[in-house]
This record gives sequence, structure tokens and C-alpha cells, in this order.
Amino acid sequence: MRWTPGHRIGGQQSCALPTREPVRRRRGPAHRSVLLALAIALTAANLRPALASVGPVLDDLSADLLLDSTSAALLTTLPVLCLGVLAPAAPRLARRLGLVGALVFALVVLLAGLLVRVVAGSATLFAGSVAAAGAIAVANVLVPALIKQEFPRRTGTMMGIYTMCLSGFAGVAAGTTVPMGELFGGGWRTGLGAWAVMAVLALLAWVPILRGVRPEPAATPLGPARTLLRDPLAWQVTLFFGLQSLSFYAVLAWLPSIYRDAGFPAASAGLLLSVVAVVQTPVALLIPRLAARAPDQRGQVLVAALFTAAGFLGVLLAPTAAPYLWVMLLGVGLGASFSLALLFTVLRAPSSADTARLSAMAQTIGYTIASTGPFVVGALHASTQSWTAALVVLLLLLIPQVVTGLGAGRPTHIGRP
Repeated sequence: MRWTPGHRIGGQQSCALPTREPVRRRRGPAHRSVLLALAIALTAANLRPALASVGPVLDDLSADLLLDSTSAALLTTLPVLCLGVLAPAAPRLARRLGLVGALVFALVVLLAGLLVRVVAGSATLFAGSVAAAGAIAVANVLVPALIKQEFPRRTGTMMGIYTMCLSGFAGVAAGTTVPMGELFGGGWRTGLGAWAVMAVLALLAWVPILRGVRPEPAATPLGPARTLLRDPLAWQVTLFFGLQSLSFYAVLAWLPSIYRDAGFPAASAGLLLSVVAVVQTPVALLIPRLAARAPDQRGQVLVAALFTAAGFLGVLLAPTAAPYLWVMLLGVGLGASFSLALLFTVLRAPSSADTARLSAMAQTIGYTIASTGPFVVGALHASTQSWTAALVVLLLLLIPQVVTGLGAGRPTHIGRP
């Protein structure tokens, strides 16, 4: 796969990371940078609610649509699997439409998916979920490449803003989906469908960017991505990305159900998941800036895993004793791990082109690994009628996460012995 993301809007162009003079633009650089940062932030705000909003209403929609436990587990697993399987579509779209054009197209598909999944029965629910996840998969790959290209001197800051919006709006979605359904009527359909408004806002934010970019010449294409498959560091980054994502999506899918089984009402269980995501917000903003300045990131990898382990242990051993403490610990640990995973795709690559290749590999394979998390947790719960086995498995998976993270945190680059 060859991919060199650029940002031509419309027309046929080979997308390319900058090995050329900056593009002449109609707007001033400072003005355009502000507009672009706003558009990126609003795009990031759309990349988790489609997923985070399902967990709090999973029991209600399962009862309404007569989904069994296997179908419910598949509903939480399939979108995460799509994040990995459909990520390779991003390079092809970028070659045809440019970075910004591909992002706008992804937002249009996301909007359609959000609406389709609430209009009828289980078939449209799954179809809309796949469409939304596919759009998110494309944006997941393209946004970091756009940040690296457009903000080369502020990569840490912009990655912090990006991950903060991802985490923060996951929390907002988890905590407000049920109340919105109750407030406006319509139950889970209204709660899920309301997130289409955010997609519309993001699309509007890209309008001045689309109008303000002129065509640019093509640049040197990337080398084949398959060379990364022989690089041990690339695999360490990829496996760390996948394992931390597995824990996050397992929590995203099933934490509300764990606490509903413990006697919490739906809104309160959703609020706990919201706390996990909201706590990640300041962590996601700070970690990229601090970690990027450190000589290596192995210490941060270990501390993040310890926080995650403490949260899982609390939920396992005494879920109702201090639920807000447990979810806050999970929020810090998961947020720090996710921030580091994204940052590694930048720090471990010597160039913008290599960053794009490493990000594509990490997300394609990593999200495929992560997709097993919700399904395994759901299957273990269905077979044992308990959450104990699932939580123990999540704890044990922190061991390979630490091992791969320590490798990925070393101060070196892919392509070196």
C-alpha cells in the first residue's frame, strides 16, 4: 500500500506528505490555522460518541429489538472490528480526494450511519453502526497525518487537543445519551440519533477550509508499508495500541451493564462510564505534551498500567464500595495509555511519511485486536453469568500491554536495528 496524504480538495491527485514548499492559500496562515484547528477538534469530537453512546442504552435497545446476548455482544464488537478492517480505505480515499476531502466524505458517511441505525429494526441498527464505524476508521488514520503535516511545530499540543476531544466527548456521550432519550422522548432511538447534530456541526466547520485551499503539486510517494511488518518496533507500537484499545472498548461496551447488574439504574450506570471518559480529558491533554519532552516514555507506560489495574481490581473486588474512585482510576490509566499509543506513532517515526505508515499499521491491526475485547467480555459473562472471569482476563492482559509498551517507549525510531 502506497499512501502519501496531502490535502488537495477535489480532482485527481496523488496525496503526499510535505516534501515541498507550503501551499499558497487564500487566507492568512494564522487565520487558516485557527479554522483548521477548530475543524480538527470538532471532527475528533465525533469519533467516539457513535461508539460510547451504545453501552448505556444496550439493555434497553436489546429488549426493544429482541436481541439475545450474542447479538448484543456482536453489536459492541462489530464497530470496533470495523475500525481496523476498514482503516485501509483511508489511503485510497486520500489519494482520490485529498486529506481534507476524505475527512469531509467520512463525516458525511458518519452522519448517514448515525441516522440509519435508529430508523427501524436490528438490520438498520447493524448497518448504520458499520457505516459509522467505517467513517470513524478513515478519520482515525487521516487526522493524525493532517496534524503532523499542518502543525509540524505544534504536534504535541494538537495531538493533546485531538485526544482530549476524543476522550471528552466519549464521556459526554456516555453520560447524556440516556437523559437525552428521556428528556426528548423516544428512548434509546432519540438518545443515539441526537449525535447526528455533532456531525453536522463538524461538516460546517470544514466549509471555510474547503474554500480556502488551492491545488498543489504532487510529491514523492511513500515506500511500501509492508516493510513495517518486519520491524520489531513497529509491532511493539501496534500491539501496545491494540491491547490498550481492547481494555478501553471492553469498558466502553460493558461497564454500564456491570453496574446495572450491581443494582444501579441506567442513568447512574451511564454516568459512571461518563466519569471514566471525562477523567481522560485532562490526562489526554497533558500526557502528549509531557511525554514528548521526556527522553523516553517507559515510566509513563508502567504508571498508566498501574492505574488501570487498580481500577479493574476495585470493580472486581468491591464494585459498589467506591464506584467513582474505581472509574476515576480507570479514566487516568486508560486515558494515559491511549495518549501514549497515539503519540508513539509520531515519536517512533523519523518522518511525516513514516508517521502515516506507522499510524495506518497500528490502527489497522490494533483495532482488529481491540475488537475482541467487547466480544470476549460479553461471551465470558454469558457463559459464567458473572463478570469475574471477564475482569480477571482484562487484568491479565495488562501484562503484555506493559511489555509491548516498554518496547515502544524506548527512544528510537522504526527502521533502525
